[in-house]
Amino acid sequence: MYPIETKNTGKKIVTIGGGTGNSILLRGVKNFTQNVTTIVTVADDGGGSGVLRKDLGMLAPGDIRNCLLALANTEPIMEKIINYRFTDGSLKGQSLGNLLLAAMNDICGDFDVAIKEMSNVLAITGKVLPMTLDDVKLFAELEDGSTIEGESNITFLNRKNGGKIKRVYTQPELLLPLRESIDSILDADIVLLGPGSLYTSIIPNLLVKDISKALQDTKADVVYILNIMTQPGETSAYTVSDHVNAIIDHAKSNIIDKIIVNSQEIDKYAKYRYKSIENSTPIYLNDDDRKNMEKLGIDIIEAEICDIKYDYIRHDANKLMRTLLERY
Repeated sequence: MYPIETKNTGKKIVTIGGGTGNSILLRGVKNFTQNVTTIVTVADDGGGSGVLRKDLGMLAPGDIRNCLLALANTEPIMEKIINYRFTDGSLKGQSLGNLLLAAMNDICGDFDVAIKEMSNVLAITGKVLPMTLDDVKLFAELEDGSTIEGESNITFLNRKNGGKIKRVYTQPELLLPLRESIDSILDADIVLLGPGSLYTSIIPNLLVKDISKALQDTKADVVYILNIMTQPGETSAYTVSDHVNAIIDHAKSNIIDKIIVNSQEIDKYAKYRYKSIENSTPIYLNDDDRKNMEKLGIDIIEAEICDIKYDYIRHDANKLMRTLLERY
């Protein structure tokens, strides 16, 4: 880990996303600045989060919980407690952290306030904000004209059927963001999109029209962090240009100023494992991508930002942040 004094750079950084990618990124961001805000998708309707949404009528807490933990400054045992999942009984598979957020939501009567109170409990660096407080459901329209309902079904069913996503959309279509989210984007020095699932973690946030509008209007550089590998069910065989075009199409304008793409060669065994088990392949820049980015006026940052542990391929968030901040 890089020295903690790098926090004193104090850049105002906003991250937008969800899932594992966003929480990994945040663990690196907080080592370089205390001025971090993350805007998180709440469209998840699967797993423990889905059960709580259905039973209690609350927003999905799972991605929120992961981001809170990523920014937490607390004892390791507390992280284990928050991440603990019950193994038996009616609570089997449920995360204690999700239940705490559910309890806080009931006590406070407001999910946004519940997150802030949980933030105080965990002494987090920065702020965690849901993309909306509206009860939202995500849909995917495939190129064959069929539709998949529910965030938890999109990747799974599309991977099973081998379809290709044309677009994703929400019901209701008009979603209201928190004013705090818009202000954070407009006041930021840097806004980071991703890494994470393109259609189920990143783009849902852009479907909140006021968020996309703020990304157009902000003076901050909006930087899209490409995944290192393609994702079956969402981005199979996607190029860099395919990823960028999907974001532009859903945001209704080119909101991207820079992209960061991994240039590090993937370990042969890890690459073989991902290809054979998941049919997932590395994402690298090609000549067409370079030409397309130049036409779009998007700057390219290439760097070795890959971290492979136990055959899992992830971003090295500290390397990524150091590479990025060298430009500012």
